[in-house]
Amino acid sequence: MSADVASWVVLGFFGQALFSARFLVQWLSSERHRASVVPLAFWYLSILGGGCLLAYAIWRRDPVITVGQAFGLIVYSRNLILIHRDGTHRSGEAVASR
Repeated sequence: MSADVASWVVLGFFGQALFSARFLVQWLSSERHRASVVPLAFWYLSILGGGCLLAYAIWRRDPVITVGQAFGLIVYSRNLILIHRDGTHRSGEAVASR
């Protein structure tokens, strides 16, 4: 495997790790609050992981993953805009899901 290919694979795995970590963060936060909550870190991990995965998908020329990640980035960004504009986060937590 060339160094160039290896770098892209590392980026892909790094993005996947960030993207997967968001579920652990959400689960731990919900357990701590004894309610279903979506912490602010969930959205930032979504954007960082999704951005890395989007770059990897573009490099791989995979249209399915590219479209999925690109759409996801729009959703994650919009959620952060709404949270920050409306001030709906408290101590790093987004509004609880009920």
